[in-house]
Amino acid sequence: MTECPLDNNARQFGQNGIIQPLLTDLYQITMAYAYWKSGKTKDHAVFDLFFRKNPFQGEFTIFAGLEECLKFLGKFCYSKSDIEYLRKTLPSSTEEEFFQFLSTLTANEVKLYAMAEGSVAFPRVPLIRLEGPLTVVQLLETTLLTLVNYASLMATNAARYRLAAGNLTLFEFGLRRAQGPDGGLSASKYSYIGGFDGTSNVLAGKLYNIPVKGTHAHAYITSFNGFSELQNTFLNPKDGGKPRDLLKLAVAWKEELLPIFNVISSEANEGELAALISFAIAFPDGFMALVDTYEVQRSGLLNFCAVALALNDLGYCAIGIRLDSGDLSYLSNVARHYFTEISKKYKISWFENMMIMASNDINEETIISLNEQGHKINCFGIGTHLVTCQRQPALGCVYKMVELNHYPRIKLSQEVAKITMPGSKDVYRLYSESGYALVDLLQRSVEPPPETHQKILCRHPFEESKRAYVNPAKVEKLLELYWKDGRIVKSLPNLQDIRSKVMASLKTLRPDIKRHLNPTPYKVAVSDDLYHFIHDQWLKNAPIGELS
Repeated sequence: MTECPLDNNARQFGQNGIIQPLLTDLYQITMAYAYWKSGKTKDHAVFDLFFRKNPFQGEFTIFAGLEECLKFLGKFCYSKSDIEYLRKTLPSSTEEEFFQFLSTLTANEVKLYAMAEGSVAFPRVPLIRLEGPLTVVQLLETTLLTLVNYASLMATNAARYRLAAGNLTLFEFGLRRAQGPDGGLSASKYSYIGGFDGTSNVLAGKLYNIPVKGTHAHAYITSFNGFSELQNTFLNPKDGGKPRDLLKLAVAWKEELLPIFNVISSEANEGELAALISFAIAFPDGFMALVDTYEVQRSGLLNFCAVALALNDLGYCAIGIRLDSGDLSYLSNVARHYFTEISKKYKISWFENMMIMASNDINEETIISLNEQGHKINCFGIGTHLVTCQRQPALGCVYKMVELNHYPRIKLSQEVAKITMPGSKDVYRLYSESGYALVDLLQRSVEPPPETHQKILCRHPFEESKRAYVNPAKVEKLLELYWKDGRIVKSLPNLQDIRSKVMASLKTLRPDIKRHLNPTPYKVAVSDDLYHFIHDQWLKNAPIGELS
């Protein structure tokens, strides 16, 4: 047995080393052995990967994780050490020939069809369709689910924040609260896809080319007690010239501003002012300061404005402030008031438009509430609620067999929502003349595709009376072939392109489908042919009771 090689696609794109065939549930391996014992390894299977309910009490989901799934297919093979581990783990009765069989497996005979990454998606619609040898496509299940579930949940959560925030700037600040380093990296990546403007996660910035942003912590402010700790107070003017004493300038401005802030000098913390001067000397072109370490109105804002005006004397423009506690709406209005007053009094036009960032355990509801209160915040730094998806910690994607050896397979349940739709299916999105998506239509793959301006009967898959004709102005095929013959066969977009796809895809949904409260459900329908096919299979496989 030779050591498992990495496919060229995996080398090209790179992937976390823990994403490998053993990143799976044990029962996948034991099922593979049972398939092997039963002589079913060459059976041809079709599986659908989909979810049953949109997350966060919403009516849309963003599909993400496709690129990682394709990378995984590119390096799907069991190494020598994998085989040795499985020999020790599986029952001693497991035949040696099975391990030889495992060592030969690749995804070269698999076909993967999928939606474009970044598309809006809806319940029951396959995000991915896998076709290939039964054993292999079964062994892919758990890994594909873990790659899609969190990625799609995270991208959806981020997209909801983007909708709530409108055009305001959003930064992801969640690494320290994420579920481990892998969760932190995934959160940074998929929040950016979902619409965030940057992250505090430096490694994510390097790996994914995401803009990296950050200010400083309260610890930096509290590390200074007074001016005596400032070892350097001089700063070169932006346009050249002799260095000037920033401490002297800031103290003079502080005294000048006391009547505007209606405070006495002793109320403003000297250590805080020293810390801000020190930070401004380090980052004169990027001076963004935390102002709530002690007291926002009587200390933080006053000290910040004094340093910002001192920087202005040397030709620099401060960026703004960060609020991390308190009544964010009220404090943002207070800050904007002082920025505007100082701007007008001293004729410094840029001063009134400085950034006000808020980062106080913010969630989607917080942003909506702040919007209703009339805040003056123009940037949010969001951590815990975003990266942990606290409102709903899992999406619930499933992976179900729908066809074997070209015969349909159906899973029945007393819960209609858990009944699967059998057979290989294609998915089409039908659009109105206005450009909005009307319905996602599932059809049997053997059916001809729907045509524009041709009346199409769309049916609820399980409720006979729910049906409607649709005359689409545009028809979009959603499932495209991405993997065949052991390689990626469709070019993959970069992260920025996927991000743009999310924004464009969301624009195709009516506002009532995207709204926060009581959104209108988007319609997912089946063709008349598929409707009868489902119910025929249902009747064939459902047991017939007997009364006595």
